[in-house]
Amino acid sequence: MTRNMNHRNSLFAAALFGTTLLLPQLAKAAADQPDVASAVHAKLNKSQYKDVQVSVDANGVATLSGTVADYEYKADADKTVHKIKGVSAVRNDIQVAGPSVPDSELQKKLLEKVSDSAIGYGNMFDAITLDVHDGVVTLGGHSHDYPNRDTALAVVSTTAGVKDVVDNIEVDPVSPMDDGIRLAVARAVYGYASLNRYAIDPAKPIRISVQNGHVELYGVVDSQADKDTANIRANSVPGVFSVENHLQVAGQPSEK
Repeated sequence: MTRNMNHRNSLFAAALFGTTLLLPQLAKAAADQPDVASAVHAKLNKSQYKDVQVSVDANGVATLSGTVADYEYKADADKTVHKIKGVSAVRNDIQVAGPSVPDSELQKKLLEKVSDSAIGYGNMFDAITLDVHDGVVTLGGHSHDYPNRDTALAVVSTTAGVKDVVDNIEVDPVSPMDDGIRLAVARAVYGYASLNRYAIDPAKPIRISVQNGHVELYGVVDSQADKDTANIRANSVPGVFSVENHLQVAGQPSEK
């Protein structure tokens, strides 16, 4: 009996000793929280964040709430706070209080802006999709590289009416073999007499995406014959494992 009591007393003493050792660390962590919160407030001390509130818990999780005028400010606040020393995570509950734009109108505007930004050599190899629901823009499809993906995200993020952005864009893998296939497919498609007119308008090309030898075609063509011809030409390129033909024929219902 006495030995059991002594054992319990020893355990209690050890626990008390351990707690005593932790007290300075806990006190320091508690003291550090106001400093982290102050640092966050200092970084967000700009006019675009005047209606944003910040709180930081004992684990260094910063919660952002309130409103901003445009989505880009919500995204920038998130990035800024993530970089602050002592912040372990960010809970971004900021609401975008800018103008509301009907989804159909916003989608049309964004499709035009993203298409206009994807002009130039190499951009025929981007096939980025876009959908809008209640002001939330979801980007998908494929991008040839990260700079092109980032450009599309920047265009969407800075457009009035956008409430939030979901980035589901897949960046194609870096591969010398795929690079060769992209160029060969482009030559096969655009070099064909009935298809070379699609190179005239750089904003509306036949877009070619390649992942590990698998080719996907996107865009809008004038006829079913053009769609079928592009498919045949892409399949004729050596090294191509398969072709998925997502080309839309003008005037026909869009495929999801």
